[in-house]
Amino acid sequence: MISYSDLKRGIVLELDGEPWQVIEYQHTKMQQQAPTLTLRIKHLKTGQVLERKLPGHRPLQLAQVDHREAQYLYGEDGLYNFMDQETFDQYPVGDEQIGDAKNYLIEGAVVGVVFFNDNPIAIELPTSVELAVTETNPGYKGDTAQGGTKPATLETGLVLQVPLFVNEGDKVKVDTRTGSYLERV
Repeated sequence: MISYSDLKRGIVLELDGEPWQVIEYQHTKMQQQAPTLTLRIKHLKTGQVLERKLPGHRPLQLAQVDHREAQYLYGEDGLYNFMDQETFDQYPVGDEQIGDAKNYLIEGAVVGVVFFNDNPIAIELPTSVELAVTETNPGYKGDTAQGGTKPATLETGLVLQVPLFVNEGDKVKVDTRTGSYLERV
């Protein structure tokens, strides 16, 4: 049990028997009114984001989640299979739990997997990944006066804007939080 003063972004709470990750929070205390705690939370199983108000003096329950490193093996029929790095156990994670993270998964990548009640419920990506460019138009000198961009398709199917000097076959570093180009590798 924790109080509102121990609350941080990214912490996982158990509300109504389900794991919710705190995105934002605000504690409000007004004159002659009971304090309220407004939480913007993300359901770790479904990815649903919502805002919820709770009494500000109510203690909060931390969810008993376990973080393990796992290697991504392959995806098939809406399931993504991972292998535990220590025990070599394999477990599937559903498409709804992976969400947009599938745009950054390549075979052999090591990611964090979040477990709740010994069931995988979500994955945690590194802040950046290196992906190969499979398709892009050539950039021509003199196209722009200042740094121009063009669309590029990466090996996972993700399409993003890259500078004109990036060509097919190049590897680029992509920020997994924003989905934006960082640099050519």
